[in-house]
Amino acid sequence: MLHHVQIAAPVGSEDRLREFYGGVLGWSELPKPPLLAARGGCWFQVPGHGGPDAELHVGIEDDFRPAKKAHPAFVVDVDATAAAITAAGHEIRWADPAEIPGRRRFHANDPVGNRLEFLEG
Repeated sequence: MLHHVQIAAPVGSEDRLREFYGGVLGWSELPKPPLLAARGGCWFQVPGHGGPDAELHVGIEDDFRPAKKAHPAFVVDVDATAAAITAAGHEIRWADPAEIPGRRRFHANDPVGNRLEFLEG
């Protein structure tokens, strides 16, 4: 069972990330323990899809470079999620259906450029 995935973000980007993960995707922000909160960043509860919820942790890096290839993948309602991301002004890229037959999926970038995958269960 997976507990969390951590991605990186630049200093001062927390508000943009909260708007995307909390506002656009509707994921609840989790309080960070005090010692970790001092480092910046933010944590989100990723709603489960037929299983326990997991967490997305966003950590701050001074020399941040967005992940262009490596990425977390989230099981979601792909049509609703694609619509929400597009309505918020973010680009989505549908994957070739032949790559993983029977599994609709797309990629998007978060506000700081990290690659994300969303797929139906």
